[in-house]
Amino acid sequence: MNYRAIRAIYLFEMARTWRTLLQSIVSPVVSTSLYFVVFGAAIGSRITEVEGVSYGTFIVPGLVMLSVLTQSISNASFGIYFPKFVGTIYEILSAPISYFEIVIGYVGAAATKSIILGLIILATAGLFVPLHIQHPVWMLTFLVLTAVTFSLFGFIIGIWADGFEKLQMIPMLVVTPLTFLGGSFYSVNMLPSGWRTITLLNPVVYLISGFRWSFYEIADVSVPLSLGMTVGFLVACMAIVGWIFRTGYRLKN
Repeated sequence: MNYRAIRAIYLFEMARTWRTLLQSIVSPVVSTSLYFVVFGAAIGSRITEVEGVSYGTFIVPGLVMLSVLTQSISNASFGIYFPKFVGTIYEILSAPISYFEIVIGYVGAAATKSIILGLIILATAGLFVPLHIQHPVWMLTFLVLTAVTFSLFGFIIGIWADGFEKLQMIPMLVVTPLTFLGGSFYSVNMLPSGWRTITLLNPVVYLISGFRWSFYEIADVSVPLSLGMTVGFLVACMAIVGWIFRTGYRLKN
């Protein structure tokens, strides 16, 4: 294992975060705080509790997951797309470093940034509402698994995209709507039976449900199923990344 190469890629990506601190950290935190204020004030005044938890407290896990999902994809996709755009990807591919080590460097940095952001948003939410995490180990487990999984997904998007428009297309048109419709701001149990069945086809539901359970022991689906869906998506992303490097898809042409 070439730890020096992994460290070089990791530190380079992390340094880009500190150079663009307003865009990487401050902007997502402010945006999420606005979501919290608007939804908490507007809807919270009409819905006092959801399954025994105040509405403002109930939406905190969903807001954290919304930021972690979008930022994981954004960080990882831009991280690998930019070397493709400027042509430095060929230097990385010709260096004495394996594909596995390249993925660890880029995905590790993207996941680290998302986890830091998620924890900052969680601390910020604690300024607005009282929070009590009943299962902190499981909370961190779901947070790390989600950050790594969607960083891998973003890595795939960054390789697939051949322009900045495509780089933003899937996060904006697919991931963000799925997150909003995945129970971020409401419980799936509040929906009519027909809509509930359709909503359960949304994979993001399982991520948010498991993460929310670690806070309040409230879940729309069983916790083992949530964990299994998260791990399954992680394995699928790993398989796709492996295929990309074996075939050189959009890397060697």
